[in-house]
Amino acid sequence: VQATSGAMMGEARRDANKVKVLYGLPKEPDINVPLDDDEEGGEGEDKPKKKKQKKDLLLNKNKKADPNAPPASRIPLPELKDADKLEKVLSWKEGLKRVPLGRENLPSICFYTLTNAYQNVSAVGMSEDSSLIAAGFEDSNVRVWSLSPQRLRTMRAASELDQLDKEAEDIVERMMDDKSAADSWLLHGHTGPVYATSFSPDREQLLTSSEDGTVRLWSLHTYSNLVVYKGHNYPVWDVQFSPTGYYFVSAGHDRVARLWGTDQFQPIRMFVGHYSDVTCIQYHPNSNYIATGSSDRTVRLWDVLNGNCVRVMTGHKAAVHTLAWSPDGRFLASAGVDKNVLLWDIAYGRLLAEMKGHTDTVYSLCFSREGTVLASGGIDNCVKIWDVQKVFEEIAGSDDLTSLDRASLVEVGPLLLGSFPTKATPILKLHFSHRNLLLGCGRYQHS
Repeated sequence: VQATSGAMMGEARRDANKVKVLYGLPKEPDINVPLDDDEEGGEGEDKPKKKKQKKDLLLNKNKKADPNAPPASRIPLPELKDADKLEKVLSWKEGLKRVPLGRENLPSICFYTLTNAYQNVSAVGMSEDSSLIAAGFEDSNVRVWSLSPQRLRTMRAASELDQLDKEAEDIVERMMDDKSAADSWLLHGHTGPVYATSFSPDREQLLTSSEDGTVRLWSLHTYSNLVVYKGHNYPVWDVQFSPTGYYFVSAGHDRVARLWGTDQFQPIRMFVGHYSDVTCIQYHPNSNYIATGSSDRTVRLWDVLNGNCVRVMTGHKAAVHTLAWSPDGRFLASAGVDKNVLLWDIAYGRLLAEMKGHTDTVYSLCFSREGTVLASGGIDNCVKIWDVQKVFEEIAGSDDLTSLDRASLVEVGPLLLGSFPTKATPILKLHFSHRNLLLGCGRYQHS
């Protein structure tokens, strides 16, 4: 058999997935980690040993080079600023407190329910560090909340900024106006329902897409609209920032995905090939590839360097609405209207597992931080946890998936670890924090 089933416009041919994909992650930049004061003056003799072990762990992680990683110069990426390096150190320290998840250790779930949202919630997004959440509404507004004790502040007026000492080390802190602190801010600008929100990695900007055919970039210092990107002719269903910032991708009803730079009004790349709406889009962790899901029931992988389609994966029986990358960048999960969660191996473009259990459309997927479990949620008001580590162990013994029986890969036994229903709240967004706490969000449906 030369084709795989499940597509809308014919079937994907086996030779469509022969191109080598550089799915590995680039080597971590060398960052000096300052040791905390409370770690240095610990009681007992075993404290310094533990401290030394942590430092060595980071140094070893930096030295490892993935043979499947793309060259650092393959795509021009923005350079790491001092603030970005500090952010990496903080996230690494948070990761030291991470709880490993698995069959014997399921995640705790913290769920945020939006009540009295009579204007109907159409999109929810969370920042990478789990400190901010943004919801898009059908009345064209966007609201941003803080999930941390720190309230949201705006920048001081221009006349006050002129009086500040620009050489001060804490100049950014001084620029913010404490009097303006609020729990949330409302953003006006779109002229149609907002279908997607995405925070920049540094949490200084927010992207939103709407039925009005535009993508808007907002400042989270002034809570005002900075740029309106007009390239799509029809509703824009999804938008997402690159993991490194600057670049972002959008997808819409015009069956095209577009790559943009925040400082350019015209798209840098156009990814054309889907036969119906491009409903969801996900940046690869190494920023060199983009995955798209479509109403034509296919999932495609695109190379940012040249805009070529390097993977066509067919298997869904209805529109695909959500995608999620594993932390190592090799595996991709997809789900949608057919209620099934499919797990793909990007190295070979093969289907690894089909996870059944949801009773309605799945709208959100998220891998745990170490990639051992997968969380899924949708409009059946239920969060499900899947044991994907079992699938990965099944294929770990073989370097060439073509030698494995496809049926044995799909039938790896019961993968469902747990189901956690809400009272009457569809799950619109799932997100794992650095410590592997699962955060969810949705709108309460009044009966």
